[in-house]
Amino acid sequence: MKFTKMHGAGNDYVYVNCFEETVADPRNVAIQISNRNFGIGSDGLILIMPSDKADVRMRMFNSDGSESEMCGNGIRCVAKYAYDHGIVSRKEITAETGAGILTLQLVPGGDGKIEKVRVNMGPPRLARGEIPMTGDAGAKVIAEPLTILDRTFHITCASMGNPHCVIFVDDVEDFPVSTYGPLIENHELFPRRTNVEFVQIVSRSEVRQRTWERGAGETLACGTGSSAVTAACVLNGLTEKRILNHLSGGDLEMEWAEDGNIYMTGPAVEVFTGEINL
Repeated sequence: MKFTKMHGAGNDYVYVNCFEETVADPRNVAIQISNRNFGIGSDGLILIMPSDKADVRMRMFNSDGSESEMCGNGIRCVAKYAYDHGIVSRKEITAETGAGILTLQLVPGGDGKIEKVRVNMGPPRLARGEIPMTGDAGAKVIAEPLTILDRTFHITCASMGNPHCVIFVDDVEDFPVSTYGPLIENHELFPRRTNVEFVQIVSRSEVRQRTWERGAGETLACGTGSSAVTAACVLNGLTEKRILNHLSGGDLEMEWAEDGNIYMTGPAVEVFTGEINL
C-alpha cells in the first residue's frame, strides 16, 4: 500500500490516495499502521476518496480502528494533498465527511504548494440529542457539573460533527489528562463516547488546549476540538469570538463568525511518502 504521512499541528495521520489505491479493511489497517513501534506510527488512518457530492471525500479511522465522523486537522491535510497532487486545481474546494460537506480555502506558500487551510467547520451543535448525550434531548450543556473520582468539573459540550466535552482548568500543563480523559470519554453520559478538551484561558484572545481524543488517547492537536473550545469559551463568557488556540503541536486561528459558523485556519504538512507491506 502506498501512503503519505502528514500532520496538522502535530496531529499525524497516514493518508492513502483511494483514487489510486484500494483499502479493503480500513479498520484493521488503521490499527496496524498506527503502531509507533511496529507500524508507520500515527494517530490513525485517513482515506482520500472520490465523491459524487464534493471534490473529495474523507474517511477517518482512529488508531484503535474505530471510525470517526470528522477530523479538523485531517481535513486540512486532505485539502493540501488533493491540490498538491493534482486531484483538484482550485483554491476553494469542498470535502465530503461523516459530518457533512465542508468548504475549504487553500493558502499556498512560496513554493506554490499549500501551506495553510481555512475550513468552514459549520455551526456548533449544542443540544444534548445532537452531541449525543443522555438526558433532555433539547437541552444545552453549559457549565454542567460532572463528578469524576475526587473532582467535580463543569463541562460544556458540543458536536462539531463528532462529540466534544470541554473542561476549563487553571493549569493545563500539569493537569492529569491521562487520568481523567479516558473516564470522561467512556462515561455513560456519552453513548458514542466523547473527545475531551482541557483548556486554560490565557487571555480574552488566547487559550491553551490539551485533548484526549476518542479512540486515540492524548493527541498533539484536535481541530474539531478547537472548534468546540471556541464555542465553549464564548458560551461561558471567557473569551472573544476570535481566538488563538495554542495546542501541543502548534497554533490554530479560530473564529466563531457572525454567520454562526466556526472557521479554523491552520497548517498542513506533508512529511514523507512510502510503501508498506500489509
